[in-house]
Amino acid sequence: SSGQSFKEIPDTNATRRSLLTGIKDIFKSAGTYLSTPVDLLAIALQQEGCQAILCQEYEFARFDTCVGLGKRLGLPVFATFQGGTATQSFLEFLPRQLAFRSCSGVIIATQTEIARVQQTYAIPATKIARIFNPIDLKTWHRQDRQRARAELGIPDTARMVVWHGRVEIERKGLDLLLDAWMQLCRERPQQDLRLWLIGTGSDAIKLRDRLDAQPLRGVTWIDRFVHDRLQIQQYLSAADVYTMPSRQEGFPVAPIEAMACGLPIVATDAPGIPDILESGENSGGSIVPRENFSALADALGRFLDQPDWAKTVGDAARLRVEQQFAAEVVGQQLRRFLLPNMPLMPNSVQLVQPTKVF
Repeated sequence: SSGQSFKEIPDTNATRRSLLTGIKDIFKSAGTYLSTPVDLLAIALQQEGCQAILCQEYEFARFDTCVGLGKRLGLPVFATFQGGTATQSFLEFLPRQLAFRSCSGVIIATQTEIARVQQTYAIPATKIARIFNPIDLKTWHRQDRQRARAELGIPDTARMVVWHGRVEIERKGLDLLLDAWMQLCRERPQQDLRLWLIGTGSDAIKLRDRLDAQPLRGVTWIDRFVHDRLQIQQYLSAADVYTMPSRQEGFPVAPIEAMACGLPIVATDAPGIPDILESGENSGGSIVPRENFSALADALGRFLDQPDWAKTVGDAARLRVEQQFAAEVVGQQLRRFLLPNMPLMPNSVQLVQPTKVF
C-alpha cells in the first residue's frame, strides 16, 4: 500500500539441495556401473550354462552393463518393468539408449509403460512382451466365508469392504477412501457396513490422527504388516468387495490377490489397474476416476447393495486371474519369449532346466 516494490529472494538452501541431489544421482549411476563384477559374472554364467540373462528393471545402470556383457558372451538379454520410468542421471542416457537398441527384449505389463518405452527409446513392438505378474492359484483362493467371518467376529448380515497394502495416504488414496466411506455410511444409515484396512507404513501416524479426529462407522484398521498369506486370505474371504483408491501405481499385486479370492474390485484408473480390469466388470471389477471419492462411493455401494451381482463379478475376477495371471500361464509366456527355440513340454513351466536363465 505504500508503493514499495518487493523482490522475491531465492531460496539458496533449496537450490543447494537440488544441486546436491543431482550430484548424488550422478555418483549413484557411476557407482552402479562400477559395482557390477562383470568378469566374475561372466564366469558364473558360463559355469552355470545360462542361455539368457533377465534383468529386474531396465531403468537401472546394471541393465546397460548386462546388455554389454550379453554381447560379449553371445547371450540374449531381457529386462522387466518394475516401476522405474526415468534414468537416475544424465550419465545413463546414452548407455540406456544403446542398451534398449541392443537388448533382445523387455517384459512390460502395462499399456501406458509400453507407450512410454516406445516413445522414449524407439524400439520395435516385436521387442516388447506384454506379460503380467504371476500369482500362485494353489496358494491364493477363497476360504469359507462364514468361517472367516465367525473367526473375525463379523456378522453374516454385515456388508464388508477391504483394502490391504502400504499405508501411504497420498499415493494409495486412503484419504479418498475415507471420504467415500463417509458418504456410503451417510447414504445407508440403517445398514451394518464394515471397512477393514490391512497394513501399515510411513503414514501410519497421519492415518491414526485422521481416524481419531473423525471417527467413522464400522472402520477396523489392522496396523501392521501381515505376512501370513492365510491370514490375508481370511480377511479377503470375509469381505464382499475389494477396493484400491490409489493415485499412483506401477502394476499392483494386491487387487490380483483379491480377485483370486473371488472378490469384485472397485479401483481408480491409476496406472496398471486398467490393464488388470481390461474389460471392466467382465474382467472382475469397476474402474472410477482418480480423485473422485463420490464415484468411488457409488461403485462400492452398487456392489454392497447387490450381493448377487457382486458374486457374479467376483466369479469373473477369479476367472480373469486363472486365464491371465496364473503361474502356469505366465510361465509358458515367459518361455516362449525368453527361450523361443526351446520346445514346450506339456504341464511344464520350468525355465532353469535344462536351459538356464540368469
